Amino acid sequence: MRQTLRIRQLEALMAVTTNGSVTAAASDLGVSQPAVSRLLSDLEKSLGFQLFDRREGQLVPTQEVRYLQPSVERVLELMSQIADVSQDITQRKAGHIRVACLPGFATSHLPDVVARFLKNRPGVTMTIEPDRPERILEWMIGEQYDFGITDGFVGHPAVESRNIDVRTVCVFPAGHALEATTDVTPEDLAGEKIIHTRRDSDFFGRLSKVFQNAKVDLNSHIEVRQFTTACEMAVKGIGVSVVSELDAVRYAEHGLSYRPFKPILPHTLSLVRPVLKQPSLVALEFIELFRESLQPFVALGFDD
Repeated sequence: MRQTLRIRQLEALMAVTTNGSVTAAASDLGVSQPAVSRLLSDLEKSLGFQLFDRREGQLVPTQEVRYLQPSVERVLELMSQIADVSQDITQRKAGHIRVACLPGFATSHLPDVVARFLKNRPGVTMTIEPDRPERILEWMIGEQYDFGITDGFVGHPAVESRNIDVRTVCVFPAGHALEATTDVTPEDLAGEKIIHTRRDSDFFGRLSKVFQNAKVDLNSHIEVRQFTTACEMAVKGIGVSVVSELDAVRYAEHGLSYRPFKPILPHTLSLVRPVLKQPSLVALEFIELFRESLQPFVALGFDD
C-alpha cells in the first residue's frame, strides 16, 4: 500500500535537487543531515523509484525526479501561499466580509469606515448591499450576510442586535434664519415646510409626538425614505428636516447648516448579524470598528 507523501519530504527533495548535496540541503532546511537522508529514504520507498544518482561527489536528480519536479514545485508553492493566507487571516489581513446596510449609509458614513479598515488589509474584500430594513432582516435570518446596519429592528430569534442611539439635528440651507439659534425646537419650526421620513416609520411617529406635545403643527411637505434625501432637499431650500447627525455632517460642506434638535430625539440604529453564523475574525474586527465610528454621534444616555 502506497504511503502518504509528506510536505517535509518534498521540501527535502527540492532542497537536495537545488543544492546537489545533503549537507547544503540540511543547512537550508535547518535540520540535521541524517534527518534529510531519512526523509529522502522514506520518500523513495513511497514513490517506488530512485531519487538521485551520485556523480563526481554531487547528487544529481534522476529522470523520474526531473519529470516529477514541476508538480512538486507547484505543491510547495501552493503550501506557501496557504501559509501566507493563513497568517493574513490570523492577523485580520485577509478574508471577505458581506455587509447589508440602509441605502443612506452606502453613500454617507460607511465608505469612510471601509476606507480606514481596508487601508492596511490588502487581502480583505467586501460586498456592500444597500436595501430597505425588511430586506436586510431577511438576509440576516437567511445567514446571507455577516453584518447589517438597519433601523426599526424589533427583534428576531435568529438575529443578534445591538442598538445605538444617534443624535439628531435640524438641517436647513446655509443662510437660513435658524442659523441664529443654538438649538432648534418644534416652536422654532412652526410654519416651516418639513421634510420627513415615511409616516409609517418609528422615527416619524416619535417626531410627530414631540410636535404634538409642544402644541405645534408639523407642516408636512415632503415624505422621504432616507435622511440623505432630506439633506439633499434641504440644501436646495425645499424645506427643513430633522435627521441623524451622521447624515448631516456629510453635507456641511455642500451648503447645509444644522443645529441640535431639542428635546432629544435619537435615531436608533441596529447593528445586526445572524445568531447561528459564526463571523470570521476579520468580520468581527470590522463590526467593532464600525461600532466605534458611531461613538462621536451617540445621544448621551441613550447608547445601549
